[in-house]
Parts: sequence; C-alpha cells; structure tokens
Amino acid sequence: MWADNQQREPRGEESDGGLRRRATIHDVARLAGVSRQTVSRAVNDKGEIDPATKERVLEAARMLDYRPSRFARGLVRKGTVTAGLVIPDLMNPFFPEVAAGVLEAAEQRGWQVVVWDIRTDDAREREALDVLSHQADAVVGYFKNDDDVLARHLGGMPLVLLERGPHQTRFAAVGIDAAAGLEQGIAHLVRTGHRRIGMLDGDRLDAPGPRREAFLAEARRHGLPVDDSWVVLCPEHSVAGGEAGMERLLAARPEMTAVFGFNDLIAVGAIRAARRHGRQVPADLAVMGFDGLSLGELVEPALTTLHLDKRRLGRLAVEQVARLRAGEEPLSGADAWVIPELVVRSSA
Repeated sequence: MWADNQQREPRGEESDGGLRRRATIHDVARLAGVSRQTVSRAVNDKGEIDPATKERVLEAARMLDYRPSRFARGLVRKGTVTAGLVIPDLMNPFFPEVAAGVLEAAEQRGWQVVVWDIRTDDAREREALDVLSHQADAVVGYFKNDDDVLARHLGGMPLVLLERGPHQTRFAAVGIDAAAGLEQGIAHLVRTGHRRIGMLDGDRLDAPGPRREAFLAEARRHGLPVDDSWVVLCPEHSVAGGEAGMERLLAARPEMTAVFGFNDLIAVGAIRAARRHGRQVPADLAVMGFDGLSLGELVEPALTTLHLDKRRLGRLAVEQVARLRAGEEPLSGADAWVIPELVVRSSA
C-alpha cells in the first residue's frame, strides 16, 4: 500500500488565491499514517522510532515538500506545547484580559503562547492561521471566517474559538451567554422605569449577533415598543465609535430614556455624546455597557455593566486545548459558557 502512495504526485490544498498551501506536519502525518509526534521525531532525527517508520515519514515529507519552520526547530524548548492566540485588537482593553487568562493557564501547564494581533483584518486573520499552522500545536482565538475557511487554513490543527457558542461551530469553543446577561440587564432597566431602550450594536446590521438578538428578545418579552429601528451600528468598537453611534440614535429616537452598549467602550462614548446633547446620565438617560472593564469604574458617572470574567474565558480556552490534545471530548453545555453578571453603578 505504501508503494502505491509513493507513485502519486504530491497533493496540496489550494489557498484562497489559488496557490497551493504549504504542507503542514498534519499533512505529513496523514500521508504517512502516523501521529504528528512521530513526524516530529523523524524529521528532527530523534531516537526511539522504528527505522522503517522513519523512512516512510521522510518520504512523505519529501513528496509534500514539507519543511519544519525555524520557529518550531530552533526557538521552542524540547517537549514544549506552543499555543497560538489570535486577538482582534490589542488596543481594546477587553482582549489583554482574555490573553492574560490564556497566558496564566498555559504557564501552569508549562506551555508557551504566541500572540497574533490581527487588527480586525480578514487578510491578517488568514495569514495568522497559515503561519500558526507551522509554529503552533493548537490555536485559540477570535475569528470571523466560517468553519470551512478555518479548516482549510489550519489543516487539522486543534482549534478553539472564543465567543462562539458550542452550537455555532463544529470546532471546540468557549461562548459568552449574552442571553443570560441581557435578561439581567433589561430587567434592571425595566424595574427602574425605562420602556424606551435603544442599543448601540457592534455587529453588522445584516448579520445580527447574539447580543443584539438577546436585546431584542428581552425587549419583546417585557412588551417594550422596541424593534430594529432602535438599534444603531457602531463599526468601531471604541469610545469614538460609541459617540458617533449615539449621535445617530438620539437623532432617530429622541424619546429614548436608556441605552445598552455592545461593549463598555461604546457605552462610555454614549455617555459623552448624551452630555453634549444636554442629557444628564442617569437622570435623563440611563447607560449600560457589556464587558466589565476597569475603565467603567473610573468614568463619571461610573458605568453600570454586564461584567464578564475575561480571564476565565481564556482559562477555559486552554482547558479545551488540553482536552483536544488528550483525545478527549471538549467541554460543552454550561461548562463551555461564561455568563455575564450585572454590576449596578451610577449610570443606570
């Protein structure tokens, strides 16, 4: 059977641009019918491997034109697991806290982490996947591309997606239970007398995300006169983005008495814009965020928010990687979700 394989031309998958994807250690292992660890021992000329198996692996590597990266051969300590962490925007203070959770959990296991900041750029996301498929043993991160694109670029590498619920992907994942958070948040606003509540969203209007879906579902459940027209998109997940979005929402819905921000930065921007329009927070307009950044305690008035344990999000992602590497089923159900908790401060 192996002789038949030797007669075949090497086959590589094509990238989005039509070029053949660089072969990965997974490709060699699949062609040779061995584990990735066996491939690593063979190409790095380590002992404890059957000579016939080693020759089969090396022949597969030649057929696929496989070359181990310099990173994997020279910079990684022997026996060390390397996890790639893909973050969309390290300037957003939410993501360094998630990264801290990943780094802490990885350090406890003796792993090292390579961090990529893709700057919310789809091309950089694909580049990160291509590079990490050669540098890492597993990848954790935030990705916009769908499952098929991710699978094509990673070539079988263990992958854990952050902020996608386990039911939203075929990969292992750690989700945020936006519905549980919004249930608390909208109930609080309704208890304090608000019925005209707007939202500053961070997802595309043509692709509703879980936070907007949960917001509208809770509004309907409480019988509020709120629909999609009460939602304004903030393409920039920043204070400036929140200010711009709030300007548009106040113009469209001047009767609004409360607003929910996709994240804390957007909510802080909403407070600034409301003040420019002579609205007092919270007397004229209540403002609620989502994330629970330390920044929310420093602004005036202090921001009411749906707080997330961001470090736990990172720690759970590492736990998922460990399970995948051990051949175990990943966490699912409630164990794979982080639930926001309402923190009431002065803004709502």
